Amino acid sequence: MKFSIRGTAVLLAAVLSAASAGTAVYAQLPATGILPFSPLFDGPARVTMRQVTIEPGSVLGWHFHPGIGAYTVVTQGVLVVEDGCGGEAEYVVGDAFLEPPNRVHRGKNLGTERVQTVQTLIVPLGAPISQATEQLCGVPASEEECKGGGWMQFNHPHVFASQGDCLQFVITGR
Repeated sequence: MKFSIRGTAVLLAAVLSAASAGTAVYAQLPATGILPFSPLFDGPARVTMRQVTIEPGSVLGWHFHPGIGAYTVVTQGVLVVEDGCGGEAEYVVGDAFLEPPNRVHRGKNLGTERVQTVQTLIVPLGAPISQATEQLCGVPASEEECKGGGWMQFNHPHVFASQGDCLQFVITGR
């Protein structure tokens, strides 16, 4: 299997859409490689390992991850992830979680200690590993989120016409 390293700890060109001036979020890409074929996408894919550092008081911009999402491990500090549909989850050192594919969210460091995470992202070749957006609600992650009128809150990737439309999207991805 071929795996290329594109420079140890290559600093990305910019702060990752930090919400307020004077705060900082940095990403490093210690490794990226190409899979000639991935059954996940029925074609070639890019695997990226990324380390994200979030300084105290910093808030990432709203974004989502195409492909399989982002498998994330917190290695320092306390990370708060705000979902575009509302609600927050808190993760501490040693916690691992999935930032679901195409689900709009943002990370926040509300503490006084630096937050660091490491991530693995797999996307179809040519797709970005992260896509900036405004605060949107979606995609639905489960059939339960579509029920009881929940389907009406979603506006990413599109507005659903009915609960059945939302359920169909969860089942088929379309």
